[in-house]
Amino acid sequence: SGIDFEIIIIDDGSPDGTQEVAKQLEKIYGSDKIVSCVVISVLLSPGTAYIHGMKHATGNFIVIMDADLSHHVSLYLMYGAKQKEGNFDIVSGTRYRGNGGVYGWDLKRKLISRGANFLTQVLLRPGASDLTGSFRLYRKEVLQKLMEKCVSKGYVFQMEMIVRARQLGYTIGEVPISFVDRVYGESKLGGNEIVSFLKGLLTLFATT
Repeated sequence: SGIDFEIIIIDDGSPDGTQEVAKQLEKIYGSDKIVSCVVISVLLSPGTAYIHGMKHATGNFIVIMDADLSHHVSLYLMYGAKQKEGNFDIVSGTRYRGNGGVYGWDLKRKLISRGANFLTQVLLRPGASDLTGSFRLYRKEVLQKLMEKCVSKGYVFQMEMIVRARQLGYTIGEVPISFVDRVYGESKLGGNEIVSFLKGLLTLFATT
């Protein structure tokens, strides 16, 4: 592709073989391209993973994506083009505009996601259409500043990142994406996460 890149893999010490695969990739492509980090934590939050990743990131832009293949790596080129188009501070994937969509979710999961985004749009006016997705591109310095401001954990963390970005005056571009549900493993979304999301939403409404 001609793009200078590095891939930083943050693993929470899970028994699914992620670390072994990461080490193999590091041998094939070199430690300058593949950086594997193990963070021993029972409950590794997105914010914790971002902090550890930033410690090793050397580029000017950081793309955050899940490692379960729900996010297709080819979309990175679209993110880069969108960033250049508007010189955006953040480029976020959206499942709710253009030809974006979700595949593999049951009706309950779709209703929860749609409901969460609808409530957030009504209460917070965030200036972005998809608040709960994690596939995003950030300027490194912008990501660092947002991490200093954000205090949420779990699913509400992604929402707070966008809300704080708007609050700080950062520009946000969106790219329609097709999200495909994971083939292996299970989502961590449960009743506790939903309650936590609602509490976080109300907290942001009261403080922003």
